[in-house]
Amino acid sequence: MTRVVFLGRRALFGAHVLSAPAGGVQPAFVEARGRADERGPDALRAEIAGHAPDVVVVLRPDAIPPGTLDGLDTTAKVLGVVADPLHGNAYHQAELARADAAAFDRVIVTDPRSVDAARALALPVWRTLPLPVDDALYRAPRPSGRPPRVVYLGHASMHREETLIGLKHEFDLPHYAYGLLGEELREVLHEADVGLVVGDDAGLGVLDHTMMVHLAAGHLVVAEPLHERRGLTPGVHYLEAPDRDAFRRIVARLHAAPDAWDRVRVQGHHAARRCAASRVWPRIVADLLAA
Repeated sequence: MTRVVFLGRRALFGAHVLSAPAGGVQPAFVEARGRADERGPDALRAEIAGHAPDVVVVLRPDAIPPGTLDGLDTTAKVLGVVADPLHGNAYHQAELARADAAAFDRVIVTDPRSVDAARALALPVWRTLPLPVDDALYRAPRPSGRPPRVVYLGHASMHREETLIGLKHEFDLPHYAYGLLGEELREVLHEADVGLVVGDDAGLGVLDHTMMVHLAAGHLVVAEPLHERRGLTPGVHYLEAPDRDAFRRIVARLHAAPDAWDRVRVQGHHAARRCAASRVWPRIVADLLAA
């Protein structure tokens, strides 16, 4: 078995790692909170080393202090994952600039438009792909509730609140900020029928990491227009809503006819199967070790 340590914030990335052995990979997760982490590099390094990893996957290269990985077994490969959009985002670029670029053998970027910005920071960009989804979150689509249970997962922002405030007043729309973990997350996803996906900033159009989670869970997804769709087609795999009025019209129709877009729900779930963590991470790890 290849031992892999995923390093990052479980509240942000717990839904995207390998949570059980698969494809010859034995996973472990080590919490790393970046500048908010009270542990020093030595304590974090010792915890990582305790798993004797063959590969360390750092979920956000700036999540660990420089020097954290110094002294680990020199045969261990280190893979960074840039999960935040960098294109046109000075804040995320400044945060990533704190990363120790020399510590990484390869780096994956989840947003293709961010590749140039990552390379400008001397990071060894290798591939671009969406974050996988933990197999434990997959569930075959089922008939919708009546009325359907519509949910939003993600932190609040000005744009998101402006888009969703009317829906929250008119319909039952629970909003769960990042932080749902394990059984609690599975329970929320299991009870939901529809997932709304709204970007952090108006017009950015980045594939939100929660989108694949919703599709994997068998939800109908209603999302803002995307610049990068990763093989997904609006009207086939998900519904596109260009503005808050469109979101309202779609949600209102679903309350009147919950099965209106069942075909889209099924096709979206089928497309999300390619992102299962048990399929993606073992392939990435094997390619990294062979590189």
